[in-house]
Amino acid sequence: MKAVVWRGIDRMAVEDWARPELAAGWVAIRPEAAGICGSEVEGYLGRQPNRRPPLVMGHEFAGVVVQTGPEVDPGWLGRRVAVNPIISCRACPLCRAGQRNLCTERRLIGVHEPGGFAEQVVAPEANLLPLPEGVGPRHGALVEPLANGVHAAGLAGQAPPVAGAAAVIGAGAIGLLALQAAGAVSPDRLHVLELDAGRREGAAALGAAAAHGSPGDLLDALREDTGGLGADFVIDAVGRESTRRLAVDAVRPGGTVVLLGLHDDETVFSGHDLVRREVAVTGSYAYTDADFARALALLASGRVGLGALPAVLPLESTPGLFARLAAGPTPEVKLFVAPGA
Repeated sequence: MKAVVWRGIDRMAVEDWARPELAAGWVAIRPEAAGICGSEVEGYLGRQPNRRPPLVMGHEFAGVVVQTGPEVDPGWLGRRVAVNPIISCRACPLCRAGQRNLCTERRLIGVHEPGGFAEQVVAPEANLLPLPEGVGPRHGALVEPLANGVHAAGLAGQAPPVAGAAAVIGAGAIGLLALQAAGAVSPDRLHVLELDAGRREGAAALGAAAAHGSPGDLLDALREDTGGLGADFVIDAVGRESTRRLAVDAVRPGGTVVLLGLHDDETVFSGHDLVRREVAVTGSYAYTDADFARALALLASGRVGLGALPAVLPLESTPGLFARLAAGPTPEVKLFVAPGA
């Protein structure tokens, strides 16, 4: 089959690739839409050590089941599905507690296993969610990134709404989806920090109370909005050291900072400040199965989305799209590819 193969920094091409054999309990899917994630662009640039070439990326995808392996319900054949890419042992204490995302043996389709930038991809039957009538493949491919936002919003919501305002840093796809997921569970006024003017407009259209173009503007607005207290929670969807430190500066005493972005590795905080203001700083990694199902329900309801979505582009365009995304933000916050598009 044809697949988009990442061979190293700035090296990606459409090549012949052997599809893995179907193991018991697994199915083969023909992707109808596979979204390009910012973390994949970071991997393409050599900044994600968990991605190692040669690799077929693509962990945000939806498509049609075209073959079922042994011990699989044949009723899946021909069904359009969203795919949870997290493969876990399903037996350890963490998995049994519903935290498959934290399983020490977890692997991800598109990161450790061949992903959706291909004519076919294989996945466990247990990882499939059928798409409801009226939910197309592009929205199916948004379930995975939205599930990240749902999980982050759940962690953020552990801080009680004292100040009445909160913030999301970054208005790329993950930031916009986290913004809407937070809005679905939180009564706080949601502020957004985004340097790109077009994306600030998108954030305002998708529910931000205010969108700011500089860290100083965000801090000033939060202080004014909360009587100097600071945000109840801040979700950092960028992951630079500067944005993580800004998130801590912006949150109120007793508030929560959720680290969602993965741009930089190490970040230095003032331990004295965290202790004396009792600020909780937590990572947010992927999502639980419940978060994934919740994301699909939100998309199906029309309550959450990214507005008008661009057309799905041919699989052969993927290397050029990665090069374009590596050069800087694009007007589109999400791009999709698929074979035969």
